[in-house]
Amino acid sequence: MRILGVGVATLDIISLVPEYPPEDAEIRAISRYRARGGNVGNSLILLRQLGHDCAWAGTHAEEADGRWLLAELTTAGIDTSPARGDDRGTTPTSQVWLSQARGSRTLVHFRDLPEYSAKDFGSLDLERWDWFHFEGRAPEETRLMLDHLLARRPGIGCSLEIEKPRSGIEDLFAGPSLLLFSRHYAQARGFREPRDFLLAMRQESSARWIICAWGDQGAWGMDAQDRLYASPAYPPATLVDSLGAGDVFNAGMIHGLSKGGHLGEVLRAACQLAGRKCGQLGFDHLAVGPESPEL
Repeated sequence: MRILGVGVATLDIISLVPEYPPEDAEIRAISRYRARGGNVGNSLILLRQLGHDCAWAGTHAEEADGRWLLAELTTAGIDTSPARGDDRGTTPTSQVWLSQARGSRTLVHFRDLPEYSAKDFGSLDLERWDWFHFEGRAPEETRLMLDHLLARRPGIGCSLEIEKPRSGIEDLFAGPSLLLFSRHYAQARGFREPRDFLLAMRQESSARWIICAWGDQGAWGMDAQDRLYASPAYPPATLVDSLGAGDVFNAGMIHGLSKGGHLGEVLRAACQLAGRKCGQLGFDHLAVGPESPEL
């Protein structure tokens, strides 16, 4: 499967600390390193591990960190030719603190780079890809991209991640075949149970699949016949690093459903993959090895 991801790739500067510090405290980090990150960027890394040909459409800064990020994606097997360089800002950067005590992450993101535009997307040869995955950001531009795609490739596989509440984000719910919601978004809409949230979202979208990940409680999904499925979470024996677990889950859902998998089985496998991510630092070798879920 040839997959194009549209969204953000970031430079993550990660510090492993014994525990998250209280305000106005000073602690020593155990280790510090840089890594490629960003929701779409992370999902593409996993999809590439799962055997797909992946490409990234986003903006990168025309400076040293931007060149480093492109090189990292290229080394991981991601085609960056659809991306656009821009000299009007710096590389999007996330300062991340990983708590050794809890395996949780705290993130501060800085971005001053223009978003990938509908004009940029309109210049692409859309016949090159079999599935399109969008990050739910810049709703006005993303709506134009979706309209352009669906007019030229009706019926094409298309997924949309909705992680945060944003002004106008609901305008994107029409068109994608797969909607991937976060617990954060559902709770911001006033829902406390994933089942109730999915039933409400069915009134707002005719997507073939509507999914809501619910952290340590697993994930729920609804198919086109309004059948509900659920999977428990699969936490690791030791929680090491939860950074990017949601992006890994999304990649597992795209992979399984694009191959024609049954929704209940795909939910379970994606939750297992996200759990495996939480048990290790980084994203290397998640989709290979004896403990990999059956995707």
